[in-house]
Amino acid sequence: MENAACIHAINQAEAAAIRAFGLKNPVCVIPNGVEVGASNATNRTPPSAAHAASDRKVLLYLGRLHPKKGLSILLRGWKKAFKYEKDWILVIAGWDQGGHRRELEQLTRELKIADSVQFTGPLFGEARDTAYQNADAFVLPSLSEGQPLVVLEAWSHARPVLMTQECNLPEGFENGAAIRMSATVEGTAGALGKLFALEKSALEEMGRRGRDLVIGNFSWSHIASQMFAVYQWVLGRSAPPNCMLFD
Repeated sequence: MENAACIHAINQAEAAAIRAFGLKNPVCVIPNGVEVGASNATNRTPPSAAHAASDRKVLLYLGRLHPKKGLSILLRGWKKAFKYEKDWILVIAGWDQGGHRRELEQLTRELKIADSVQFTGPLFGEARDTAYQNADAFVLPSLSEGQPLVVLEAWSHARPVLMTQECNLPEGFENGAAIRMSATVEGTAGALGKLFALEKSALEEMGRRGRDLVIGNFSWSHIASQMFAVYQWVLGRSAPPNCMLFD
């Protein structure tokens, strides 16, 4: 590592961790990328036959079912916020890790919110894309992340996002593509309340901002051009690009 011409970090937090580890090498900060396909911001179908009332808005979580994802906090916050807003359902999609799904399903029963929460299991390929298309918003309440691709995928589908600052995507807050939520029950309920208060046009505008953010900063063509510039600098063919850190 100490002899590397450059170390790749996916965000500023990872770059700071590299420095904290004692490495002095040049660091290029280049994020993960995502495919940007066609977007359908308005047309949607119910998430499943279990919720045939298509007039209910869908808040989607997609990812591992693991304690670090903050889903138990999300469910407790949902209980508080849902008392005042009955037009949404929470769809939790993803693969179980260590039996956490069973714990979460038990919690929904204890909180008496099972009629507004759906667990779908893991989704892949076309089913995964369909889940984003069917959603009105996306949520990631993680306690710790590197750089979550699911948020970028949600933005690529023009969906507004609720997320914690631990998701390491401050650009979302800065560009009006995301609502900040804290990893507490009260903070989660407050963020959900903000989401529930938004009109359809505001949700769509937030989603469009997210899609624009992905196109401009996280598309593979943009990532590739940044990485190419780094290699050109490493080979001594150009000046260091703006993504480089030397201190």
